[in-house]
Amino acid sequence: MPTIDSNGCPINVEVEGVEGGPVLMLSNSLGTDLHMWDKQMPAFTQTFRVVRYDRRGHGKSGAPKGPYSIEMLGHDALAVMDALKLARVHWCGLSMGGMVGMWLGTNAPERIDRLVLSNTAAEMRAPEIWNGRIATVRKSGMDAIVESTIERWFTKAFRERPGSQADLDPVRDMIRTTPAEGYIGCCEAIRDMDQSESIRKITAPTLIIVGEHDPSTTVASAKFIQERIQGSKLAPLDAAHISNIEQPQAYTEAVLKHLG
Repeated sequence: MPTIDSNGCPINVEVEGVEGGPVLMLSNSLGTDLHMWDKQMPAFTQTFRVVRYDRRGHGKSGAPKGPYSIEMLGHDALAVMDALKLARVHWCGLSMGGMVGMWLGTNAPERIDRLVLSNTAAEMRAPEIWNGRIATVRKSGMDAIVESTIERWFTKAFRERPGSQADLDPVRDMIRTTPAEGYIGCCEAIRDMDQSESIRKITAPTLIIVGEHDPSTTVASAKFIQERIQGSKLAPLDAAHISNIEQPQAYTEAVLKHLG
């Protein structure tokens, strides 16, 4: 498990899977760590050399005081690629990971083979929502947002399904243990992001996965991205925001089909 320096910030990385295989790099949502991909790993590692990492401010990576920016987080991803001597990768990002993927597809197209942008948006309007969330975490810590986040991230049917706590409790732990400064810095990056026009430059073959019940990055947000990335395809899933956990098989199959 290497630790890679990105402009003074240590980034925690895990590399698994087929030696010499095509590289698939996974990028997490806000408030999670690299283990959010655990359900995909058995299938992904059969074909790919899989690179997972904890975003700046999350998991075992450093959490310097913000604000952060999507550009900064994109350069963190490039630092990981450079340190591992990866000329090109397939990129699969969910939520904030998709936002970083859009930045890479626009600003470092030579490093990206195929893109998967899931449960994400090119611009998150309503800055007051992000400012309110930042204020809550500053005042009361991460515990104060755990349950409201779970309610947004997963459908009621999934949350109430027998046995679902085995899936939800690890997510609660990821949120709860995210450093407050790291979470706030990333909230600021999302709040200030606007990639609504720049993504027109993306030429990588792109799949956009969306949860049909996602209240955060909606179907309309996904269609907005699809309209701006020429040739991109849309894959709706019966899920809310963290679709790779709520619908792991359908999510995994959609990604593998796109990556060929």
